[in-house]
Amino acid sequence: MIRRLTSLFLCLLLLCTLPAIASAGERPHTVARQWNDLLLDVIRRDFARPTTHARNLFHFSIAVWDSWAIYDVTATPYLMTEEVSEPFDLQAAREETMSFACYRLITSRFADSPGRATTLPPLRAKMIELGYNPDYVGIVGQRPAAIGNRIALTIQAYGLADLSNEQNEYAPNNGYAPINPPMIVKETGVGFLSNPNRWQPLALDSFIDQSGNPLPGGIQNFLGPHWGQLPPFALAASDEGPRDVFLDPGRPPFLNTAAFPIEPAEDLEFRDMFTDLVRLQAKMSPDLSETIDISPASRGNNPLATNDGTGHPINPVTGQSYAPQFVKLGDWSRCIAEFWADGPDSETPPGHWNTLANYVTDQTQSLIITGEGFAVDPLEWDAKLYLALNGAMYDAAIAAWGCKGYYDYVRPISAIRYMCSRGQSSDPGGPSYDPHGILLEPGVIEVITADSATSGSRHAHLADHIGEIAVLAWPGVPEDPDTQHSGVAWILGADWVPYQRDTFVTPPFAGYVSGHSTFSRAGAEVMTAFTGSMYFPGGLGVFDCPKDEFLVFEQGPSESLQLQWATYYDAADEASLSRLWGGIHPRGDDFPGRRMGAVAGRKAWEKALTYYNGTARPLDPDGWMFF
Repeated sequence: MIRRLTSLFLCLLLLCTLPAIASAGERPHTVARQWNDLLLDVIRRDFARPTTHARNLFHFSIAVWDSWAIYDVTATPYLMTEEVSEPFDLQAAREETMSFACYRLITSRFADSPGRATTLPPLRAKMIELGYNPDYVGIVGQRPAAIGNRIALTIQAYGLADLSNEQNEYAPNNGYAPINPPMIVKETGVGFLSNPNRWQPLALDSFIDQSGNPLPGGIQNFLGPHWGQLPPFALAASDEGPRDVFLDPGRPPFLNTAAFPIEPAEDLEFRDMFTDLVRLQAKMSPDLSETIDISPASRGNNPLATNDGTGHPINPVTGQSYAPQFVKLGDWSRCIAEFWADGPDSETPPGHWNTLANYVTDQTQSLIITGEGFAVDPLEWDAKLYLALNGAMYDAAIAAWGCKGYYDYVRPISAIRYMCSRGQSSDPGGPSYDPHGILLEPGVIEVITADSATSGSRHAHLADHIGEIAVLAWPGVPEDPDTQHSGVAWILGADWVPYQRDTFVTPPFAGYVSGHSTFSRAGAEVMTAFTGSMYFPGGLGVFDCPKDEFLVFEQGPSESLQLQWATYYDAADEASLSRLWGGIHPRGDDFPGRRMGAVAGRKAWEKALTYYNGTARPLDPDGWMFF
């Protein structure tokens, strides 16, 4: 397992080495890029906290940007208001300022990280490699190192006043508490679910007291329900929506309950969109013969918030048609579920879009921002790219988690297990009918009967559960994931689990809206605007998934395949869709997130332009500058 995890990380780290039609050759990485790579590695060894790391990446980008802009006659720094003298060597001054700012900020922010013993020494080594003294902590004067240290201290002060509650490990400070008691994942069903429309924490182990109640330990705590109160980069509050909810999409579909009556059409949509995840998972096996063309010739080019695209007729860069790539649906679906999972041991979704941005930079021949005008210095490119991209990631986190905290919406594992435990809702005259039950589908979701459970029949191993719901689904991580895959099998619906690690199962926060959908569309909008094209360099972005080496949750894929995207939007839509295949979100979480991300990304780009051209003003330090 360690070998395969390491292989996955190296693949993510080395996206820039993958084949693409355009190549920038051996362009050296700027100091901004080097510190970004180091930060991403630090994040991979920290807790999987997408909100926190979107903020960390944004604050890193402020350090990079202010270190560049403070020496520019036009650009506006984000936080720094002081004037500095013109350096003798402008490039050297920017690199030294940037390195001290990044080093101080990252080492401070991750001083208590669980991976600090591994990740902090390379930061110090990088300073020495670059020719700087990491022990220099001076903050007075015009020396670039001192300016960099002042920038880091300014960002730290700003962060301590932004309501994230960094001082207390980002613990919720808005009074949030879950209304549902935990589900013990290893046990059948959901336990007691007081409201099937609301989030339920998971207990990954059976911690039970003498009264049968779960004990603390292995029980999820909601990550970031207060995140909507943070000050955004480019978003503006609306008088129309709830407080601390930016870009409010309105509430998701609810299940009809006595406490909250719902119209029949909405009630049906709730049951159908969660039932649809069971339908998808029934196809996630390499043992099935169904194939799909995953090339841009057939996939992508979707209108916003749909999966209706039919691909791209030609590659506009080469003028040639995209070559088809037919693979097993069971392989592709598992590969995208894992490639975009961004859970434990990853750089998380905002970091993933940093790796994609770096990949694009490495594949870009001429660094021309917006695709118009003259090529810029690589350090200017990186400083401007990180500010826009991570401003968008930061705002996407604020918008998505504002929704998550406010609407507190149920996750698929709770909704599906709850409905299956109640029965079926398709046939009022049939066995096990319950209006809150799951929708039936022959061959995928069925009631266990005496006939279906006879010896040699599909439900024979479930003969003790006559009248209950069986689903054709992924039965969980196999005993040896390196050499085995689980395929799909008939299991009790009340035991359903998403296609995820058994030590993770589902993220520790509410579902609505999908963070992946919001982050990814925001990232795609920025990359499109920044590069001046919605297409990847050469008209094709790729990622290789080698046979039996790429997957981590189980062995696979059964055949080598290559993820391919013509546009940044195609990549973003695949990231969104991967959460359905992975059993983490229904479509009701996905599409609103894509729409929100589109707005967040466009606004972040427009805001970044004002810092580029000097029409912005640095943030007023009153109210947050307290050192």
